[in-house]
Amino acid sequence: MNYKIMFEDFREYSVAEFFKKNRHMLGFSGKIKSLTTVVHELVTNSLDACEEAEILPDIKVEIYFIDNEKAKVIVSDNGPGIPKELIGKVYGKLLAGTKFHKYKQQRGQQGIGAAGVTMYSKITTGVPVHVISMHRGKMVIADVSIDINRNEPIVENMVETDTDVHGVIVEVVVGDVKIDKGEYSVYEYIRQTAIANPHASIELIVNGERIYYPRQIDVPPKRPVETLPHILGITPYEFYEMARNSTSRTLRSFILNSFDRVTNNKLDELGNVLKSLDISLEKSPKEVTWEEVEKIIKVVKTIKWYPPRKDVLIPIGEANLQRTIEAVYRPELIVTRTRDPKIYRDGIPFIVEVGIAYGGNVINRIHRYANRVPLLFDSSACAIPKAIQEIDWNRYEIQDINNSPIAIVVHLASVFIPYVSAGKTAIAQEEEIVQEIKLALMDAARAIKDHIKEKYKIQEMNRKKQALLRYVDQLSSDISSLSGEDRELIKNKLEEIIREKYSI
Repeated sequence: MNYKIMFEDFREYSVAEFFKKNRHMLGFSGKIKSLTTVVHELVTNSLDACEEAEILPDIKVEIYFIDNEKAKVIVSDNGPGIPKELIGKVYGKLLAGTKFHKYKQQRGQQGIGAAGVTMYSKITTGVPVHVISMHRGKMVIADVSIDINRNEPIVENMVETDTDVHGVIVEVVVGDVKIDKGEYSVYEYIRQTAIANPHASIELIVNGERIYYPRQIDVPPKRPVETLPHILGITPYEFYEMARNSTSRTLRSFILNSFDRVTNNKLDELGNVLKSLDISLEKSPKEVTWEEVEKIIKVVKTIKWYPPRKDVLIPIGEANLQRTIEAVYRPELIVTRTRDPKIYRDGIPFIVEVGIAYGGNVINRIHRYANRVPLLFDSSACAIPKAIQEIDWNRYEIQDINNSPIAIVVHLASVFIPYVSAGKTAIAQEEEIVQEIKLALMDAARAIKDHIKEKYKIQEMNRKKQALLRYVDQLSSDISSLSGEDRELIKNKLEEIIREKYSI
């Protein structure tokens, strides 16, 4: 066998080159989905930037079709802008950014989104992204493209002037796109974004047609803060790698400084158990073996640690969820629930909040959100529908969940969302996450059950009342004939008795 021939074509590929061939992984599959993905990535960046700077977002999305399958998309915001030296990396280099390595709740987290839009623009139209960034008194205008073979930005025609405003305007021309008003469209994406972000005003213009979602509240959400992983969810591999790369002198100081809500008292408890296994917390973390790490993790899971911090996770909020659901559906009843923080693998904290709207103008819908971002695609792979399907809804007086007048809103807030793909379209079916969604929904469903039972009770009472009232005329006539009393007096008294008896 000629091994030289087998491997003579072996070479490395850049990240951009990989995603060029696999653009569906970034959400660019199908004409409608591709356009929604472009808008999603740019709007996500705008919302994150505004919240990081504690600015109430004003976002404008404009779409103008050049021909049937080519469109110009312009997204502008009033955020802090982007420094001149980072414009190329933000829009022209995949897997570059400030978010991936942090345990911090943000919409974007991979450093792919905006650069992915630039790549899609290049491979479908060849037109660079036109960026106007207004940051700290300077306006920088530039055209940004991407060298796909090297995954490096190409920045051209840069001009810098003074300005007294702030924000970003991004103009991109993309091909192989289409728009409609269905459940996967830009229209639906913007509508659902407004539901989960009542602090933002969002304007959508498509070929001159304008839709405006005004700001519902004038208070921005708390600024997200960075945290540490929680020790209860850490895996042996993650612990081992962190220990080997630690600058701490001892395992005690390494654990104390590397994980969230670890105290000296809990470390004493851990150390006492580890002594029986011949493992000392005074040992250097760089010298810990894989076998010792496995033992440490087993002992860690037997100790009752403090739960994850609440202040690092920012839910939509039950009052805000109530307000936006009411504005969209005008239902008979809205029930919202928020769970306490939990953790999943690698010590990542998360919060689940849900809202269920029942009756009234409600149509059967499931709204999925991750860090306030609507998830429109790939529902079959997502943890949220899986959790909904595993619930026995008959227990809650809901005979057919798929055809009942119920809208379900589920929001997952976390410092790191476990998406099933780089396209960020669905939440991975992590066991801990699915379980928390189920518990939140079942808690809310109990209130729905009480409402439905009360509604059935009222309907049954009314049915009985109406049945009896049908016989009042005949009965009052018969009693009047036998007693000689006035028929109308008898009729009025009988009706009064029946209404009193069967009123709630």
